[in-house]
Amino acid sequence: MSDSSQPIHRHLIAVVGKGGVGKTAFTALMTTILVRNRYKARILAIDADPATGLPIALGVDVRRNMGEVRDEIIKTARTAKNERKVELANMLDYMVFETLIELDGYSLIAMGRSEADGCFCPVNDLLRAAIEDLSSSFDIVLIDGEAGLEQINRKVMRNVDTLITVTDLSVRGFQAANTIKKIADSGKVVKCKKLGLVVNRVKPGEEELASKSAKETGLELLGFVPEDENLARYDSTGQPLLEIANTSPSIVAVAEVLRKLELVQIK
Repeated sequence: MSDSSQPIHRHLIAVVGKGGVGKTAFTALMTTILVRNRYKARILAIDADPATGLPIALGVDVRRNMGEVRDEIIKTARTAKNERKVELANMLDYMVFETLIELDGYSLIAMGRSEADGCFCPVNDLLRAAIEDLSSSFDIVLIDGEAGLEQINRKVMRNVDTLITVTDLSVRGFQAANTIKKIADSGKVVKCKKLGLVVNRVKPGEEELASKSAKETGLELLGFVPEDENLARYDSTGQPLLEIANTSPSIVAVAEVLRKLELVQIK
């Protein structure tokens, strides 16, 4: 699996869906494939889920996250003198850059969980603007989001190119996909150019049911990801998904999704 051509244009992908459907593994597999196929592209993975599962799936040790930066800003705003507040404002870009982990073939930012109580919209706006500015220097940005779109809008991005909803074959998973589509179509939370659906953990013989359920959502079906014992094994042993074999069924399926999005050319 090798292709060193550069992406035609910058592309931002956000992955959402009901909890427990495999969003993080899907994002980690996309990262793995892009790292292996886009040697000259700059790839940024953003873990927007407070559970911080993406760094674990990729085998990355996160020492500082955006939640900690947010808490530091809020604490300073509450207690510090004006001089310190000005100093902190001038250091904002540097503080965000400190959360960036540069790895072999890609970079990663973890949003983490904020411990501060209350809503601090001005702080969120500042940090979101700083993240958007930082991400502008990358060719491909992958966002592993929570179940809904609000977290991405408030703290990460206001605009993405492709919004991928991941679901399993559960009724609740498809109901969540329906809800996400309605919210995305309104354009009031996150603006996106393309909406798509990926059905995860599809067993042999379940393709027809998956296709029927996917059609009922009105979302474009980007593909099925089969149930893959390799993923379960990697998860149980803590082995990074970056090490999974190219022949693994889940890798082959996710690569096909990326090919549909014209981000890789798998030979």
